[in-house]
Amino acid sequence: MRVETDYLVIGAGASGMAFADALVTHSDADVVIVDRRHRPGGHWNDAYPFVRLHAPSAYYGVNSMPLGNDTIDRDGPNAGLYELATGAAICDYYTRVLDERLIPSGRVRFLGMHDYRTNDTGVNRVVSRLTGATSDITVNRKVVEANYLQSDVPATHTPTFTADPGVHVVPINELANQREHSAGYTIIGAGKTAMDACIWLLRNGVDPGRLRWIRPRDAWLVDRASLQPLDLVSSIVDGASRDFRALAGATSVDDLFRRLEQDGRLLRLDPDVTPTMYHCATVSRQELTELRRIEDVVRLGRVQHIGSDRVTLDGGSIPHDPSHLYVDCSASGLRRPRPRPIFEPGRITLQQVRTCQPVFNAALVAYVEATRRDDPAKNALCPVNPYPDNALDWLRSMAVSVAAAAAWSAEPDLKYWLANSRLNFLRGASERADEPAMQEAAQRSREFAQLAMKRLRELIPVRL
Repeated sequence: MRVETDYLVIGAGASGMAFADALVTHSDADVVIVDRRHRPGGHWNDAYPFVRLHAPSAYYGVNSMPLGNDTIDRDGPNAGLYELATGAAICDYYTRVLDERLIPSGRVRFLGMHDYRTNDTGVNRVVSRLTGATSDITVNRKVVEANYLQSDVPATHTPTFTADPGVHVVPINELANQREHSAGYTIIGAGKTAMDACIWLLRNGVDPGRLRWIRPRDAWLVDRASLQPLDLVSSIVDGASRDFRALAGATSVDDLFRRLEQDGRLLRLDPDVTPTMYHCATVSRQELTELRRIEDVVRLGRVQHIGSDRVTLDGGSIPHDPSHLYVDCSASGLRRPRPRPIFEPGRITLQQVRTCQPVFNAALVAYVEATRRDDPAKNALCPVNPYPDNALDWLRSMAVSVAAAAAWSAEPDLKYWLANSRLNFLRGASERADEPAMQEAAQRSREFAQLAMKRLRELIPVRL
């Protein structure tokens, strides 16, 4: 079977769906979305059952359909902040986006349970996982690689460590399926998934003394209260202005992070351990307090092998406790391939522009694709901003994000799109410009922005 389309989107995850939705909105293009799963939603289909968004639902998903009710939680660890959708709600949401928005447009086809293939001659082919039937797809405009930054989640990754027979190791997905209690739990991993596992166990009554946390490195964390949209959008504007002030006064990288921490812009789990990792992970202050209750933290690098008597790590070993359930949270979360231009002849590679805002970036790229014709001009508006990994990446991410925002501000149509995009966490900021907190933040930005960018370039070489 032969299929013809304008755009072939590879991957129906969060980025692929946000791109397709924005492209259909702003152009007359025909789109084919291909995905190896039976429904859209990407890695959310493989997530652990108690997973939630780490940032507000108000600016997640696609532009054309709200996710959740834009309400503020009254109880729990997220109290006072905008709601965080559950994994189940997100999967249902993407199915509705496909069935109620994209397919009814008459310009989108979804090929689920298909693998994408190509060869040296450039033939685009999909193969059914159910029948083995192949379809060649003629792409008139561009192939969109929405799977370039694939997620690496515990349910589907292969652990880098090994374990002796009889050692009870499960991915985080299995925590909620345990039929018998364990005397203790050893959490393996340093990222947000491990934090979710710890918080879930604590909130379900597990005493912190029964938790052992193997944490190869510590992370700088972002206070979720500083990323609140809509009625609380001044939190974002205020935070950015405080970043400028910290940069303007910083005498070194270490001094910068000290200032950011003092101002509440970055948080750490252990006051005595300097973080070396930065993945944009967010926590509420209540969650941070809960995590600090865990005192048995192992910092000997990554696990190599869990034996019948010892756990071997990069920097030593610890005793194996046969009464413990080992919970694997060591998946990287996100693969970090070599960055390449987002726009190229015949191809779009979805990557980050504004740091750690994947669905916003995908929709932005789609809008730019629909409204511009020249790839170099498109790339100037959408510079690649690789996901941060280590602490120093905070500076590079900041620099690229600020440069991109400056480029957008010079394009009237793009400014209008930004003001009306529900995926833009700054939506509505201009309407609240008269609020005291907004005026104070604006004054702070005017005072420190220019010097901040100068110091940023001095602290780390970033080509803007």
